[in-house]
Amino acid sequence: MKQFDIAAIGELNVDVILNGIESEPEIGKEKFAREMTVTLGSSTAIFAANAAALGSKVCFVGMIGRDSFGSLVSTSLQARGVDTSYLIQGDTPTGATICMNYGEDRANLTYQGAMDVMGFDDIAPDVFGKARHIHLSSLFMQSALLRDIHKVLDAAATNGVTVSLDTQWDPMETWALDYKAVLPKVTVFLPNEKELQALTGAAGLEAAISAVLPYLGCAMVVKCGSRGSLLVRKDGTRTFLPAFLNREVVDAIGAGDSFNSGFISAFVKGLPLEECQRTGNLTGAVNTTAAGGTGAFVSLEAVRKVCREKFGQELSI
Repeated sequence: MKQFDIAAIGELNVDVILNGIESEPEIGKEKFAREMTVTLGSSTAIFAANAAALGSKVCFVGMIGRDSFGSLVSTSLQARGVDTSYLIQGDTPTGATICMNYGEDRANLTYQGAMDVMGFDDIAPDVFGKARHIHLSSLFMQSALLRDIHKVLDAAATNGVTVSLDTQWDPMETWALDYKAVLPKVTVFLPNEKELQALTGAAGLEAAISAVLPYLGCAMVVKCGSRGSLLVRKDGTRTFLPAFLNREVVDAIGAGDSFNSGFISAFVKGLPLEECQRTGNLTGAVNTTAAGGTGAFVSLEAVRKVCREKFGQELSI
Protein backbone atom coordinates (compact mmCIF):
# COMPACT_ATOMS: atom_id res chain seq x y z
CA MET A 1 0.00 0.00 0.00
CA LYS A 2 1.26 3.46 -0.93
CA GLN A 3 1.19 6.20 1.70
CA PHE A 4 -0.17 8.81 -0.73
CA ASP A 5 -2.69 8.70 -3.55
CA ILE A 6 -1.08 11.71 -5.20
CA ALA A 7 2.24 13.53 -4.97
CA ALA A 8 1.91 17.03 -6.40
CA ILE A 9 5.29 18.26 -7.62
CA GLY A 10 5.61 21.86 -8.61
CA GLU A 11 5.40 25.55 -7.92
CA LEU A 12 4.26 27.31 -4.77
CA ASN A 13 3.26 30.92 -4.37
CA VAL A 14 0.78 33.29 -2.78
CA ASP A 15 -2.05 34.85 -4.83
CA VAL A 16 -3.00 38.45 -4.18
CA ILE A 17 -6.40 38.59 -5.92
CA LEU A 18 -7.96 41.93 -6.86
CA ASN A 19 -11.64 42.05 -7.80
CA GLY A 20 -13.96 44.91 -8.71
CA ILE A 21 -11.25 46.77 -10.59
CA GLU A 22 -12.56 50.06 -11.99
CA SER A 23 -10.51 49.85 -15.20
CA GLU A 24 -7.32 48.31 -16.57
CA PRO A 25 -4.02 49.57 -15.08
CA GLU A 26 -2.18 52.33 -16.92
CA ILE A 27 1.45 53.34 -16.53
CA GLY A 28 1.75 56.41 -14.34
CA LYS A 29 -1.83 56.27 -13.07
CA GLU A 30 -3.43 54.96 -9.88
CA LYS A 31 -6.45 52.64 -10.08
CA PHE A 32 -8.68 51.11 -7.39
CA ALA A 33 -9.93 47.60 -6.71
CA ARG A 34 -12.97 47.12 -4.46
CA GLU A 35 -11.90 43.74 -3.05
CA MET A 36 -8.64 41.95 -2.19
CA THR A 37 -7.96 38.38 -1.15
CA VAL A 38 -4.55 37.00 -0.12
CA THR A 39 -4.57 33.24 -0.42
CA LEU A 40 -2.71 30.09 -1.39
CA GLY A 41 -1.81 30.33 -5.07
CA SER A 42 -0.11 28.39 -7.84
CA SER A 43 -1.75 25.86 -10.09
CA THR A 44 -0.12 22.85 -8.47
CA ALA A 45 -1.02 24.00 -4.96
CA ILE A 46 -4.64 24.67 -5.91
CA PHE A 47 -4.76 21.21 -7.45
CA ALA A 48 -3.27 19.60 -4.33
CA ALA A 49 -5.52 21.44 -1.87
CA ASN A 50 -8.67 20.64 -3.82
CA ALA A 51 -7.71 17.01 -4.41
CA ALA A 52 -7.21 16.65 -0.65
CA ALA A 53 -10.61 18.25 -0.04
CA LEU A 54 -12.07 15.66 -2.42
CA GLY A 55 -10.73 12.84 -0.23
CA SER A 56 -7.38 11.99 -1.85
CA LYS A 57 -4.28 11.52 0.30
CA VAL A 58 -1.97 14.18 -1.11
CA CYS A 59 1.59 15.27 -0.40
CA PHE A 60 3.32 18.28 -1.90
CA VAL A 61 6.87 18.51 -3.20
CA GLY A 62 7.87 22.13 -3.71
CA MET A 63 10.23 24.90 -2.62
CA ILE A 64 9.37 27.94 -0.49
CA GLY A 65 11.40 30.74 1.07
CA ARG A 66 12.04 31.39 4.74
CA ASP A 67 9.48 34.19 4.82
CA SER A 68 5.89 35.03 5.74
CA PHE A 69 4.57 34.01 2.32
CA GLY A 70 6.28 30.64 2.73
CA SER A 71 4.62 30.22 6.13
CA LEU A 72 1.24 31.12 4.60
CA VAL A 73 1.74 28.52 1.86
CA SER A 74 2.76 25.79 4.30
CA THR A 75 0.00 26.43 6.83
CA SER A 76 -2.61 26.77 4.08
CA LEU A 77 -1.65 23.39 2.60
CA GLN A 78 -1.70 21.78 6.04
CA ALA A 79 -5.11 23.30 6.78
CA ARG A 80 -6.38 21.72 3.57
CA GLY A 81 -5.12 18.29 4.60
CA VAL A 82 -2.06 18.24 2.34
CA ASP A 83 1.07 16.58 3.74
CA THR A 84 3.91 19.14 3.74
CA SER A 85 6.77 16.92 4.91
CA TYR A 86 8.35 17.12 1.44
CA LEU A 87 8.39 20.94 1.28
CA ILE A 88 11.87 22.39 0.82
CA GLN A 89 12.86 25.69 2.46
CA GLY A 90 15.47 27.70 0.58
CA ASP A 91 17.07 31.13 0.66
CA THR A 92 15.16 32.43 -2.37
CA PRO A 93 11.90 34.24 -1.44
CA THR A 94 8.57 32.53 -1.96
CA GLY A 95 6.88 33.43 -5.24
CA ALA A 96 3.82 35.65 -5.51
CA THR A 97 1.21 36.39 -8.17
CA ILE A 98 -0.93 39.51 -8.47
CA CYS A 99 -4.24 38.39 -10.04
CA MET A 100 -6.36 41.18 -11.53
CA ASN A 101 -9.86 39.94 -12.36
CA TYR A 102 -12.02 41.38 -15.13
CA GLY A 103 -15.23 39.32 -15.26
CA GLU A 104 -14.30 35.82 -16.41
CA ASP A 105 -10.88 36.95 -17.64
CA ARG A 106 -7.82 38.04 -15.70
CA ALA A 107 -4.32 39.48 -15.94
CA ASN A 108 -1.53 38.01 -13.81
CA LEU A 109 1.89 39.28 -12.79
CA THR A 110 4.18 36.74 -11.12
CA TYR A 111 7.48 36.80 -9.23
CA GLN A 112 8.75 33.23 -9.55
CA GLY A 113 11.13 33.17 -6.61
CA ALA A 114 11.78 29.73 -5.11
CA MET A 115 9.57 27.94 -7.61
CA ASP A 116 12.18 28.54 -10.31
CA VAL A 117 14.98 26.99 -8.25
CA MET A 118 13.74 23.46 -7.44
CA GLY A 119 15.11 20.70 -9.67
CA PHE A 120 15.17 16.91 -9.55
CA ASP A 121 18.12 16.74 -7.14
CA ASP A 122 16.14 18.74 -4.56
CA ILE A 123 13.33 16.17 -4.50
CA ALA A 124 13.51 13.47 -1.83
CA PRO A 125 13.77 10.25 -3.89
CA ASP A 126 11.55 8.19 -1.57
CA VAL A 127 8.46 10.18 -2.65
CA PHE A 128 8.40 8.19 -5.90
CA GLY A 129 7.95 5.00 -3.90
CA LYS A 130 5.30 6.39 -1.56
CA ALA A 131 2.84 7.82 -4.09
CA ARG A 132 0.48 6.04 -6.48
CA HIS A 133 0.30 9.02 -8.83
CA ILE A 134 2.32 12.15 -9.55
CA HIS A 135 0.83 15.40 -10.84
CA LEU A 136 3.00 18.02 -12.55
CA SER A 137 1.89 21.49 -13.53
CA SER A 138 3.17 24.88 -14.69
CA LEU A 139 6.43 23.57 -16.13
CA PHE A 140 7.23 26.83 -17.90
CA MET A 141 7.14 28.69 -14.57
CA GLN A 142 9.88 26.38 -13.24
CA SER A 143 13.03 26.33 -15.32
CA ALA A 144 14.90 23.84 -13.15
CA LEU A 145 12.02 21.36 -13.09
CA LEU A 146 11.53 21.79 -16.85
CA ARG A 147 15.21 21.07 -17.37
CA ASP A 148 14.91 17.89 -15.27
CA ILE A 149 11.50 16.72 -16.48
CA HIS A 150 12.82 13.44 -17.93
CA LYS A 151 14.53 12.56 -14.64
CA VAL A 152 11.22 13.05 -12.82
CA LEU A 153 9.25 11.02 -15.36
CA ASP A 154 11.83 8.23 -15.41
CA ALA A 155 11.81 8.02 -11.60
CA ALA A 156 8.02 7.72 -11.70
CA ALA A 157 8.20 4.97 -14.33
CA THR A 158 10.82 3.04 -12.36
CA ASN A 159 8.47 3.00 -9.37
CA GLY A 160 5.35 2.12 -11.38
CA VAL A 161 3.75 5.50 -10.70
CA THR A 162 1.18 7.03 -13.07
CA VAL A 163 1.68 10.68 -14.06
CA SER A 164 -0.55 13.58 -15.08
CA LEU A 165 0.80 16.75 -16.68
CA ASP A 166 -0.72 20.18 -17.20
CA THR A 167 2.00 22.36 -18.69
CA GLN A 168 -0.07 25.56 -18.32
CA TRP A 169 0.77 28.64 -20.39
CA ASP A 170 4.36 29.57 -21.22
CA PRO A 171 4.83 33.24 -20.16
CA MET A 172 7.83 33.52 -22.51
CA GLU A 173 5.84 31.84 -25.32
CA THR A 174 8.83 29.83 -26.49
CA TRP A 175 7.16 26.46 -25.64
CA ALA A 176 10.55 24.78 -25.23
CA LEU A 177 9.19 21.33 -24.39
CA ASP A 178 9.76 18.36 -26.68
CA TYR A 179 6.26 16.92 -26.39
CA LYS A 180 7.16 14.02 -28.70
CA ALA A 181 9.66 12.80 -26.10
CA VAL A 182 7.74 13.80 -22.96
CA LEU A 183 4.14 12.72 -23.63
CA PRO A 184 4.84 8.98 -24.03
CA LYS A 185 5.99 9.03 -20.39
CA VAL A 186 2.81 10.82 -19.21
CA THR A 187 -0.33 8.83 -18.39
CA VAL A 188 -2.85 11.68 -18.65
CA PHE A 189 -2.12 14.96 -20.43
CA LEU A 190 -4.35 17.86 -19.29
CA PRO A 191 -3.91 20.98 -21.47
CA ASN A 192 -6.48 23.59 -22.39
CA GLU A 193 -7.12 24.19 -26.06
CA LYS A 194 -5.02 27.36 -26.37
CA GLU A 195 -2.05 25.74 -24.61
CA LEU A 196 -2.28 22.65 -26.81
CA GLN A 197 -2.26 24.72 -29.99
CA ALA A 198 0.65 26.84 -28.77
CA LEU A 199 2.67 23.78 -27.69
CA THR A 200 2.25 22.08 -31.05
CA GLY A 201 2.35 25.20 -33.20
CA ALA A 202 -0.90 24.07 -34.82
CA ALA A 203 -3.33 26.55 -36.37
CA GLY A 204 -6.44 24.89 -34.94
CA LEU A 205 -7.59 22.40 -32.32
CA GLU A 206 -7.99 19.48 -34.73
CA ALA A 207 -4.47 19.91 -36.05
CA ALA A 208 -3.12 20.14 -32.50
CA ILE A 209 -4.87 16.92 -31.47
CA SER A 210 -3.50 15.15 -34.54
CA ALA A 211 0.01 16.37 -33.67
CA VAL A 212 0.06 14.86 -30.17
CA LEU A 213 -2.10 11.78 -30.72
CA PRO A 214 0.78 9.46 -31.76
CA TYR A 215 2.64 10.32 -28.55
CA LEU A 216 -0.09 10.02 -25.90
CA GLY A 217 0.67 7.68 -23.02
CA CYS A 218 -2.94 6.81 -22.17
CA ALA A 219 -5.25 9.76 -22.74
CA MET A 220 -5.53 13.51 -23.04
CA VAL A 221 -8.28 15.81 -21.80
CA VAL A 222 -8.53 19.16 -23.54
CA LYS A 223 -10.20 21.77 -21.34
CA CYS A 224 -12.42 24.06 -23.40
CA GLY A 225 -13.56 26.56 -20.75
CA SER A 226 -17.27 27.24 -20.62
CA ARG A 227 -17.86 24.82 -23.52
CA GLY A 228 -16.70 21.77 -21.57
CA SER A 229 -13.93 19.22 -22.13
CA LEU A 230 -12.79 16.76 -24.78
CA LEU A 231 -11.41 13.36 -23.77
CA VAL A 232 -9.06 11.90 -26.38
CA ARG A 233 -7.85 8.34 -25.87
CA LYS A 234 -4.60 6.90 -27.19
CA ASP A 235 -6.56 4.97 -29.84
CA GLY A 236 -8.04 8.24 -31.12
CA THR A 237 -11.59 7.77 -29.81
CA ARG A 238 -13.14 10.86 -28.23
CA THR A 239 -15.79 11.94 -25.76
CA PHE A 240 -16.95 15.55 -25.60
CA LEU A 241 -18.75 16.58 -22.41
CA PRO A 242 -20.45 19.99 -22.17
CA ALA A 243 -19.67 22.13 -19.14
CA PHE A 244 -21.90 22.43 -16.10
CA LEU A 245 -22.55 26.16 -16.35
CA ASN A 246 -22.69 28.49 -13.38
CA ARG A 247 -24.75 31.56 -14.28
CA GLU A 248 -23.42 33.50 -11.28
CA VAL A 249 -19.64 33.20 -11.64
CA VAL A 250 -17.69 34.68 -8.71
CA ASP A 251 -14.39 34.23 -10.53
CA ALA A 252 -12.72 31.62 -12.72
CA ILE A 253 -9.31 31.55 -11.03
CA GLY A 254 -8.16 27.94 -10.71
CA ALA A 255 -11.07 26.41 -12.62
CA GLY A 256 -8.70 24.39 -14.78
CA ASP A 257 -6.75 23.26 -11.71
CA SER A 258 -10.00 22.26 -10.02
CA PHE A 259 -10.94 20.26 -13.12
CA ASN A 260 -7.57 18.49 -12.77
CA SER A 261 -8.21 17.78 -9.07
CA GLY A 262 -11.56 16.17 -9.81
CA PHE A 263 -10.33 14.18 -12.79
CA ILE A 264 -7.24 12.83 -11.02
CA SER A 265 -9.07 12.14 -7.74
CA ALA A 266 -11.46 9.94 -9.72
CA PHE A 267 -8.59 8.47 -11.77
CA VAL A 268 -6.61 7.27 -8.73
CA LYS A 269 -9.78 5.59 -7.46
CA GLY A 270 -9.90 3.56 -10.65
CA LEU A 271 -13.04 5.12 -12.15
CA PRO A 272 -13.55 4.95 -15.95
CA LEU A 273 -12.07 7.83 -17.95
CA GLU A 274 -15.54 9.10 -18.86
CA GLU A 275 -16.46 9.36 -15.19
CA CYS A 276 -13.16 11.05 -14.43
CA GLN A 277 -14.04 13.58 -17.12
CA ARG A 278 -17.52 14.18 -15.68
CA THR A 279 -16.02 14.64 -12.22
CA GLY A 280 -13.50 17.12 -13.63
CA ASN A 281 -16.23 19.13 -15.35
CA LEU A 282 -18.16 19.24 -12.09
CA THR A 283 -15.25 20.32 -9.89
CA GLY A 284 -14.25 22.93 -12.47
CA ALA A 285 -17.78 24.34 -12.28
CA VAL A 286 -17.84 24.20 -8.47
CA ASN A 287 -14.65 26.29 -8.48
CA THR A 288 -16.50 29.25 -10.02
CA THR A 289 -18.97 29.49 -7.13
CA ALA A 290 -16.46 31.05 -4.68
CA ALA A 291 -13.48 33.42 -4.80
CA GLY A 292 -10.02 32.05 -5.50
CA GLY A 293 -8.96 28.61 -6.62
CA THR A 294 -9.70 26.87 -3.31
CA GLY A 295 -12.59 28.91 -1.89
CA ALA A 296 -15.31 26.46 -2.91
CA PHE A 297 -13.45 23.38 -1.66
CA VAL A 298 -14.05 23.58 2.06
CA SER A 299 -14.78 19.85 2.37
CA LEU A 300 -15.95 16.90 0.31
CA GLU A 301 -19.48 17.26 1.66
CA ALA A 302 -19.52 20.96 0.81
CA VAL A 303 -18.51 20.17 -2.78
CA ARG A 304 -21.16 17.45 -2.99
CA LYS A 305 -23.77 19.91 -1.76
CA VAL A 306 -22.86 22.47 -4.43
CA CYS A 307 -22.95 19.75 -7.09
CA ARG A 308 -26.47 18.76 -6.04
CA GLU A 309 -27.96 22.19 -5.40
CA LYS A 310 -26.24 24.24 -8.11
CA PHE A 311 -25.79 21.73 -10.90
CA GLY A 312 -28.23 18.90 -10.13
CA GLN A 313 -25.44 16.32 -10.18
CA GLU A 314 -24.01 13.73 -7.80
CA LEU A 315 -20.26 13.56 -7.26
CA SER A 316 -19.04 10.00 -7.71
CA ILE A 317 -15.93 10.17 -5.53
